[in-house]
Amino acid sequence: MRSRLLSLNGGVKDIAPANRPSPRKRFTRAARFTLIALLAALVFLAASIRAADSGNPQPTQGVADTMSLALPGTVQLQGWLGDKLNLCLNGRVWAQNPESLVAVIRNHHDNGDWRGEYWGKWYSAAVLAYAWQPTPERRAQLEQVALEVIKSQGPDGYLGSYDEKDRLTVWDIWCRKYVLLGLLAAYDLTADKTALEAARRDADNLIDNLERRKIKLVEVGVAELKGVANSSIIEPMALLYQRTGDRKYLVFAQSIIAQWNAPYSTAPQGIHLLEKALAGAPPLQNHAYAIMSCFEGICELYRATGDRQYLDAAVRFGQSVRRHERMIDGSASNHELFCDGARSQTEFLEKPQETCATVTWIKLCSQLLRLTGDPVWADEMELSLYNAMIGAMTPGGEWFSYFTQLTGERVPSFIAHADLNLSCCVASAPRGMLLTPRWAVMTAPEGPVVNLYAPGNASVKLAGGGEVNIAQETDYPVSERIKLTISPTHKQRFTLKLRIPAWSQQTALAVNGEPVACKPGDYAKLEREWAPSDEVLLTLDLRGRALPAPSGAPQLALMRGPILLALDNRLVPATDTAVWLSTDAEGFVKLKPLAAKPAWARMAFEVPFQVHPSHFYGHYTTNLALCDFASAGNAWNEKNLYRTWLPQPLFLGNAFASHTWSLLNPHSAQEPRPVIPAAVQAKAAKTKP
Repeated sequence: MRSRLLSLNGGVKDIAPANRPSPRKRFTRAARFTLIALLAALVFLAASIRAADSGNPQPTQGVADTMSLALPGTVQLQGWLGDKLNLCLNGRVWAQNPESLVAVIRNHHDNGDWRGEYWGKWYSAAVLAYAWQPTPERRAQLEQVALEVIKSQGPDGYLGSYDEKDRLTVWDIWCRKYVLLGLLAAYDLTADKTALEAARRDADNLIDNLERRKIKLVEVGVAELKGVANSSIIEPMALLYQRTGDRKYLVFAQSIIAQWNAPYSTAPQGIHLLEKALAGAPPLQNHAYAIMSCFEGICELYRATGDRQYLDAAVRFGQSVRRHERMIDGSASNHELFCDGARSQTEFLEKPQETCATVTWIKLCSQLLRLTGDPVWADEMELSLYNAMIGAMTPGGEWFSYFTQLTGERVPSFIAHADLNLSCCVASAPRGMLLTPRWAVMTAPEGPVVNLYAPGNASVKLAGGGEVNIAQETDYPVSERIKLTISPTHKQRFTLKLRIPAWSQQTALAVNGEPVACKPGDYAKLEREWAPSDEVLLTLDLRGRALPAPSGAPQLALMRGPILLALDNRLVPATDTAVWLSTDAEGFVKLKPLAAKPAWARMAFEVPFQVHPSHFYGHYTTNLALCDFASAGNAWNEKNLYRTWLPQPLFLGNAFASHTWSLLNPHSAQEPRPVIPAAVQAKAAKTKP
């Protein structure tokens, strides 16, 4: 994402799915959408946008969500997952000094840099932290911090981290996107129109300056990124339109899409993000995190307008990411770029799976779940949460990795800005972690929707009045059994939806002892009159599953439910033996919990492997211990090595790649191995409950 990326391959592979429309239909649809977008751009350029802010525009929304995120304070997660969220909340979010981030904006402390993103990222995460554990003290803090930022707004409306002479260069628009998102989060939290007005003035300043200086937004910034980073400002612009009803923000957002469809200096053919998504093309092999951010904005455009092309594009883009880019642990990217990652993930990638990309994938999946009600997006978030997301967090919760290797070692993020002790991924990560309680239990018009199984409680208001408490007793995904106690305030008819993961091929479900049919990859819809203390028992299929490499390479990975399993050299020392993973005819693997599970592993299993001393004779089975991916390598040092993809056969003498941390350094292998800043560790220790 950063200005150091000077030799990126921004090419687009024109690979079409089998059901791609005919060339004539493609041309007709592409032409129609291009015409619509260009007309919007012409309106934007011809009209006086300031004059458009006449009268008293009102909030607007084109469509309502199929499912709504949980209200603040209504979902409590306990157990192992709750502990991880607490570590992130206290060790990273509340341990951060927001004044240092506000000062970047107050003092215009960027010179071709991106420090200005940090306040908005922190504030958005802090609002999620407050939504999970609301207290009067934290609310007062959030209100005060927002006011301090607003005080920094210039007379012309500019609110960002660049001096006047440097505005509309490099990362200025990108940083202002995060300022806008922070201000909008403050308005949504407090309903204080001071924050909304500050956001409007900042957006107006940007729109007016681009128009006055006749600058294309897509041509501002790092040339190799082809405008995708700045284009992601579509999201706050669409949110501003939703909250104000002022069409100039909608028109501006749509004008960015028009710019994608026409030639410009860094993309002589245009990038056509929306059109290519609608056609089912693979994602543009450019900055993964920024492109996914653009589609978060496209989701908001659909929510604002009800224009079906936006939803179709976002859904097809998400499906394309799953098909072409999302790796087995739920993340994407190499060198921060989309890289045909589903195919290339078994190779040794130098800088794979940026944590910002993990976070943005989770956030985009949350958008798609809200809009479509399709549980595939909850499956995706669960996969990312338990593997790539938690695996990227250090044991104390105060820091995260920048990149996450599927084979190698865990390495703390380098410090991008020593004056702030921060990097973009450390700042981003809590926005993915702390979104979890909001989607764990959601609300549909017909009743509650349980997406995530973890010990805890949720309180959901019902459309017909009253509310229901849902208590979960489970240690899933360690074990397969989940008990839910459903307690409405009085007997009441509603539908309880339970996510049945697509991988759970053998599922048992019962209500008060009565079996209920369900199918994988769908919601079990339990419509009945519920009484206090009704009991639901759900048993999911946690058999080990051997997954083949998407590229066809002779490698396998082992999954158990949503958990990716990995070899860790603390459990499997190097030996002069070659082994083959032992599967049955359907690709399942018999797993046995490791009797002497080490304290550092959440779960560990004995896994059968075949040893073939000769081609026909003397074959025998040996067991190797594998642990969950988030625990693998969690000593966070260069001696603790792990791997996920297993060549067939796997030679245990060189199963683990060493010294891989040197590939993760941003500039050169000569730099020292990154460490968590001592000041950050000390501050986190003080905020732990």
